[in-house]
Amino acid sequence: MDSTADSTALLTDHYELTMLQAALKAGTAERRSVFELFPRRLAGGRRYGVVAGVGRALDALEAFRFGSEQLAILEGVVDGPTLEWLAGYRFTGDIWGYAEGETFFPHSPLLVVEASFAEAVVLETVLLSIYNHDSAIATAASRMTMAAGERPCIEMGSRRTHEAAAIAAARAAYVAGFTATSNLAARARFGVPTTGTSAHAFTLLHDTEEQAFQAQVASLGRGTTLLVDTYDIAEAVTKAVEIAGPELGAVRIDSGDLGLLAHDVRHQLDGLGATETKIIVTSDLDEYAIAGLAAAPVDGYGVGTQLVTGSGHPTAGFVYKLVAREGASGDLEPVAKKSASKASIGGRKYALRRRNRRATGIDTADAEVIGIGTAPEGDGNDRPLLTQLVHKGEVVGREPLDAARDRHRASVAELPVIAHSLLKGDPAIPTLFQ
Repeated sequence: MDSTADSTALLTDHYELTMLQAALKAGTAERRSVFELFPRRLAGGRRYGVVAGVGRALDALEAFRFGSEQLAILEGVVDGPTLEWLAGYRFTGDIWGYAEGETFFPHSPLLVVEASFAEAVVLETVLLSIYNHDSAIATAASRMTMAAGERPCIEMGSRRTHEAAAIAAARAAYVAGFTATSNLAARARFGVPTTGTSAHAFTLLHDTEEQAFQAQVASLGRGTTLLVDTYDIAEAVTKAVEIAGPELGAVRIDSGDLGLLAHDVRHQLDGLGATETKIIVTSDLDEYAIAGLAAAPVDGYGVGTQLVTGSGHPTAGFVYKLVAREGASGDLEPVAKKSASKASIGGRKYALRRRNRRATGIDTADAEVIGIGTAPEGDGNDRPLLTQLVHKGEVVGREPLDAARDRHRASVAELPVIAHSLLKGDPAIPTLFQ
C-alpha cells in the first residue's frame, strides 16, 4: 500500500517510532507483550460509558501499512534498520476487547493486545484516537437517548466539528441509539440512515413563507417536516396545515422556549385537525435539555453541537499501557506504572459482568469483575465481556453496526436504575479485582 491517503500508519506519534528504534537496537523489540486500553475513571462523574469505534479500529489496523510514501516521510525520523522493519510491518498478534455498544466502567479492559512489543507499541495512538473520540460521542448519545425514552433522536452536528470527526460521530451516535443522521458520508461509509428537509435559508429564499411551504410540499410530499419558526410560529403552523392538510408529517421548532412552544403548537395543531402531525425540536439540545422536555408534547429531537463534542467531555480519557511482558523464563510477567495519580495495575486482564436475578425475574448488573492473570469465575448468570477481535493478525470480530446497536440497548437495560441519573456521582456498578 503506497498511498498516504489509504494507509493509517502515520496516524501515530513520533515517539512511538523512536521507542521502536531503541527497542530494535537493544534486542527487546520482539519480547512478547500485553498492552491494555482502559479508562482510569468515567468522565464527568457519569454513571457508565459506552464502547464505540471498534469496527473503525479494526479497519485502521488492516490499513496500518508502511508503503513507499510513508517510509519517505519517516526518513530522518528513524534510522535505516527501523525503516526496513517498518516496510515489512504486519500485525500478527491477538486482540481481545469489549464488543461495540457494550457499557464500561473504571478499569474495564476495553482492549487487550498481545503481540511483540514492536508490533503492539506502534498501534497506541491510532487505537486511542479512535476509541477516545467515538466512545465519548457514544456515551453522550446514550445519555441523550436514555433521557429521550421512546422519542427518536437525530444526529445533526456535522457543521459543528471536523469533517472527518463528523462521520465518526454520526456512526457512534447510531450505535448508542440515535435513529438517523444528517451526514451523507456516514450513510455512504457506514450505512447510517439519513434524514433532513430544509433550513431557514429555504424559507428566506422565497417571497413568502407560504410559497416556501408550497414548494417543499410539492417536492417532498405532505409527510414532510416544515420549519415553522422563521417568522411567527402560530401563523406558520396555520399556513403549514392549510397547505399540507392534516397529513402534514411534522413541524420543527428551532428557537425559543421549546417546552412552552411545544405545548402551544400541539394545542394549535390539534385544533386544526392535524392530530397526527408530530413536533420536532432542535436548538443546542443536550441530555439535560432533553430530560427537561420529557413532559412536553415533543415527538423527536435533533441534536448537534452537544453531541459531537461529547456534551462537555470530548474524550473518554482512555490510556494504553504495557501491563505484562515476557520474562527470562519465557512466561508473561506483570509490569505496572507507579506514578502518582497515574498508576496502572499490572497483569493481563479478563472481565465479566456480574449479574443477579431480581424478584422481578430480570437480570441486573451488580459489578464489573476483573481477573488479573486468570479469568474470574462466574456463577452461570454472569456475562463474559472480552471477545476475540483479531486472531494471529486476522480480523475475526467484525460485525454489522446494527449488532452493536442491539448490544448497547441490552447492556444499558441490565444496569441498575441509578444508571439513569444524569447527576454526577459514582459509577452505576463497582469495579472489583480478583
